[in-house]
Amino acid sequence: MTVFTVDPWDPSYGQAADERNMLDDSTAELDLDLELPAARWRPLDPAARLTPPGAVLFLDGVRRIDARVWVHGNGQPAAGIAASLAAGVVACDGSARVVDVTVERGMFTHARGAGDIATRAAVYPARPAGGPGFDQLSLAMQQRLSDIEAELALAVRGSGRSADDLLVVDGPLRGNVRSRGGPDGSSPRGQHCLTVGYIKTHHASYLPDAQAAVVGGLRPGQRTPAFAMGTTWRRTSWYLRLPSGTVGHGGGAPWAGVVRIECSPDLAPEDVTELADLTARVLPPLASAPHKDPRAPQNLVPIGGLERELRRRLGDQQLLYRALRAAAMSA
Repeated sequence: MTVFTVDPWDPSYGQAADERNMLDDSTAELDLDLELPAARWRPLDPAARLTPPGAVLFLDGVRRIDARVWVHGNGQPAAGIAASLAAGVVACDGSARVVDVTVERGMFTHARGAGDIATRAAVYPARPAGGPGFDQLSLAMQQRLSDIEAELALAVRGSGRSADDLLVVDGPLRGNVRSRGGPDGSSPRGQHCLTVGYIKTHHASYLPDAQAAVVGGLRPGQRTPAFAMGTTWRRTSWYLRLPSGTVGHGGGAPWAGVVRIECSPDLAPEDVTELADLTARVLPPLASAPHKDPRAPQNLVPIGGLERELRRRLGDQQLLYRALRAAAMSA
């Protein structure tokens, strides 16, 4: 009889861990001795005494293609996509509420001299893509959403939030969001709220076999020691396992419920330990349940709620599509 496990991650969202890349050797430069010597790596429980954050803020974004379009000009028509983008922040401090949202439209194309598309429902500003293929158009759309998220994260950090607040950015930290934001080099709790990146899917295994085995041995609420990692940019990172939500959920699937968290490389090692323990204390209780979210437990409850609100604020897709069709005929 074949022994196997089923990954709890809904296959319609891809895979939480890409087995093709998990077997590849990573080219990242690692410092595994940042918190504990590599030979002494073991699952870690968060410290018993921690100062809780004043609020936990979650930042995420959504995108939607409203229509595929063709841009006519000189020569052959060029492909484009008319899309709606939204990013927002939800604050959790005993209750959850949306505190900031940015909604944008865009017409992404490789056509030279393309102009904006104005409809009776919305305006789609022209945004250049790196090439005419759909993958390149989609990449330009995703890059714009990433820029919106980064701008919103910086705005939140500079908006007078308490230094005890924790900002969780859904995805890797990008651009200036990677900076620590503190006034000096002694403590992560400075003039700006603490910021971490929250990575739900694993496209590569950065750790050697011995340390990767520690990830597989984590119990819910436990984390690995922190380590420094350098690829195209440097950051400090650690792995954390979330509770499954139901008994036996995941069936022992490799890395089921495991997320990777990263922070600025500028923090001192003792501050990294404090921040890593803080995430291990506050994030597991917010894990989603499999009967409510197909991406459970990695898609945290506040993030799932924020995504639903952002999709609502994108507007009615059919209305926007009809408006685009009407604008095309009048043009």
